[in-house]
Formats: sequence, C-alpha cells, structure tokens
Amino acid sequence: MSAINEMHVPNLQSSLDQWLEYLLAIHPSEIDMGLTRVKEVAKRLSLLALAPTKVITVAGTNGKGTSCAMLESILRQLDLTVGVYSSPHLMRYNERVRINQQDASDESLIEAFCAIEAARAEISLTFFEYATLAGLYLFKAANVDVAILEVGLGGRLDATNIIDSTAVILTSIDLDHQEYLGDTRELVGREKAGVFRPNCTAVVGEPDLPQSVNDYANELQTNLFRVGVEFEYQVSSTNSTTWHFKSKQHSYDDLPLPRLPLPNAASVVALVSQVWPTITQQQISDGLLSAQLAGRLEQVSQQPLVLLDVAHNPHAARYLAKQLQAYQGRRNVALCGMLKDKDIKAVLAQLTPQINQWNLVSLDNPRGASAALLYQALPDDNSRATAVQYDDIASAWQGIQQSISKDDVVIVFGSFYTVAGFKLV
Repeated sequence: MSAINEMHVPNLQSSLDQWLEYLLAIHPSEIDMGLTRVKEVAKRLSLLALAPTKVITVAGTNGKGTSCAMLESILRQLDLTVGVYSSPHLMRYNERVRINQQDASDESLIEAFCAIEAARAEISLTFFEYATLAGLYLFKAANVDVAILEVGLGGRLDATNIIDSTAVILTSIDLDHQEYLGDTRELVGREKAGVFRPNCTAVVGEPDLPQSVNDYANELQTNLFRVGVEFEYQVSSTNSTTWHFKSKQHSYDDLPLPRLPLPNAASVVALVSQVWPTITQQQISDGLLSAQLAGRLEQVSQQPLVLLDVAHNPHAARYLAKQLQAYQGRRNVALCGMLKDKDIKAVLAQLTPQINQWNLVSLDNPRGASAALLYQALPDDNSRATAVQYDDIASAWQGIQQSISKDDVVIVFGSFYTVAGFKLV
C-alpha cells in the first residue's frame, strides 16, 4: 500500500494546517495542466454553472491581483455581494478566497475541503485545483452576485477555466512560465486567450496584442474591447492626480488616480462600464480610491520609505522601475530574493538603473535562488561592486538598517516569498 493511501484523511474536526499538509502530499506534482480531473469533480459538486452569479475571469502575465482588487472595490459600491478567488496568498492561505472583502474563515474552507474530498473519490487533484474548487464551493454557498476568478497559470488549461465567464479581463501578455505556456508572445497570448467564450466581452489591457489573441477571438466571436481601439485613457494634462477614460459608450473625466497600476484600473473601468452600464462615475471613483492590495508597491514605513512589491518577471520589473523614477535624487536600496526558475537576469537588468545598492538574499525554499546566483546575474561590475549577499531576509534587513538614512528608499521585491518573509521580520 502506498504512503498516500496510508495517510490519515483530515475531517471537519481537523485544523486548516492539517488539511493543507494533506493537500500538498496527495498529488505527485504541484502543477498538472489539464481540466479533465478538476472538471469531473466540479460536476459532481454541481459547481460548473453558477448562474445567476456573474463570473468575471481575470487572466494575464501581470496585474491580475490588482485588477481583481479594483474590480471588487468598485462592485462593492453597487452593494453587490462579491467573491474573489486569487493566488498565491501572501501571509495566510485564507487570502485566496474572500467574500465582500473578508478572507474565508478556517471553518468554511475546511467544510469545502471535506465536500471536495468526498466528491473526488478516485480522482487526484493538485493543491491549486483543490483551492479553485473550494472558492467555487464557497461562492455558490454564499450565492454571490459576482464571482471574480484570477487565473493561476496561463488560461486555457487553468482550473479556473472550467467555468464559463460573463466577461473577461486580459491584463498583459509577456514571457513567464515558458515551460508551460511557450517561449513567444504569440504562444503565450493564445494560452491566455483560452478563457475567452463565444459572444463574451473580453477587455484587453495589453496594448501590443499578439495576432494569436485576435485570431482566437474572431474564431469564437468573442467581443474584444481593446485598449487603444475600443477604449483609451490618459492622465490629466492639468491635474496630475486625475485621469480620463473614454470609450464609444462612456466617458469619465477627472477620475482619481488609484494607488494601484493605472493600466489595470483602465481595463477595470472598461469592464464595469460594459457589464454594469448604469454605474455612476462617483461609484467608480469611490471604488478606485479605496482599492488596495498587499505586496503591490505597499508602503510599510515612511522614514525611511520602505516599499514592498512582489514583482518577479521582466514585465513587472519594468513597471516597478518606472515607479521608482519618482524617487530620483534619493538613494534607492534594494532587498531582493527570487526563485531560480524565474528570468533573474532580465529582472535585475530592468531595475539596475534605478538601484544604488543591492542586498541579495537566499530564499529558504526548494525553488529559491541563492544570493550568489543573484549576484552573478547582476548586469555589470558597477552594480556588483556594492552588492551584499545574505543567507536570509532578517540578516539583510539588519544590515540595511545600519547603512541607510531616513531619506533613503528601500524596495523589497522579487517574489511573494520575499515580501511575505520581510513582513515576518
């Protein structure tokens, strides 16, 4: 008998931690692309159709989490019951499922896991597939008005794609997870467009759209709503704290600049104006102002200014570098830890022009890159000259504190693990 068969199956009286350990152990691989297994279990649980709940699926290389947060915040202004499923979590597993901006309780997640475990019988599920089904189970139980599903990886074969969407946001398209999604933007775009449905509205925030996305949308007769084509936006020329949105159907002037990325805010506004056409500008503004998400240019200290960002691929690093330009004239100090399966060299190259001093940490994770590996990936001798290597985040922060002034800017980035680890220091 295998060790998995001998393993004790948790129950309603078990703790969430016991359940999570079990879920990590019962499937041989963390990622197992394909919808056959998870779709069959969803069918047994009657989770494949959530109507009358509206389902919004958010796909893309970067900006998914921030788009979900802004969409959630705006829709709450309409007094709708809103569920959000997202991943990965930063500090607690419960963050992956929230209803009306409240994380799911241990008890509700355990109840969902018990139901999934009973329904799956002989079918093996990954950790992520279990999480996705738990989110759908809790959304159905709460009878939410809107379920927002953040795609985990790609789109076409992601577990979230077992559900037909009311509308879709495709945030951005760049190279990441190339071993699963392909090594060109055309291939990546086609995988992410896999969440499209016939006659469904798909808002696209990627300005440089691969032809594969257009082709697949035409094949399905998906209604594309593209930035620079069906809608546009720009920061006000007279007031740097406001921006304008315009489409054929709607125009909003002097919207407040959100704390989260503006390109994603524009896609969210495009979607809500299409799906909820009676929404008011005031409701959009209030939602944008209150939207926030941990680990996305999150400020945790004023003097020195300490910012946390989960940027871990070249596209996200480019955006982060652009934001750091606002602090030109100040000394920018980086605390960076990354996973070894990321494009480390390209990420560090994007940020090197903005960073005055590097502090590189080894991540205590099987996938974690060593500080020495990060050091070798720095693009030039100048950046290596002042770079310091540390075995862990706590040591790095201790070292940084001894060498910075209150006017410096510290940016902690490179991985969800890096940001979460810093929050625990």
